[in-house]
Amino acid sequence: MESQEQQPKSRVIKVESVESWDFYSTQATNQACPIVVHFTALWCMPSVAMNPIFEELASAYPDALFLTVDVDEVKEVATKMDVKAMPTFVLMKDGAEADKIVGANPEEIRKRIAGFVQSIRAYNA
Repeated sequence: MESQEQQPKSRVIKVESVESWDFYSTQATNQACPIVVHFTALWCMPSVAMNPIFEELASAYPDALFLTVDVDEVKEVATKMDVKAMPTFVLMKDGAEADKIVGANPEEIRKRIAGFVQSIRAYNA
């Protein structure tokens, strides 16, 4: 049997229930850790196309928590966060929404996440 190359472990955590959402968001809030959430759906091709970019951003910003939420699997969280279209990216600080980006615009998402994480680093310094 041939050995396959080891894929690097994903830094993006898939939220599979309301309980896991509550756990991760509470833990990050308690640690003053910014949260970046990708609300997605398997049937939404622009959203699926953003997955590798979201993974890349998660690797670039190890001091932020990156979560992905499938709106069909965890509807309650999507409703709670007022997500109406996919993809939606929500940037959270202290358990509250700080910014929201709707649509698959890689450059805008990169820019907004970079600014968001930098502002929190400056605030926590």
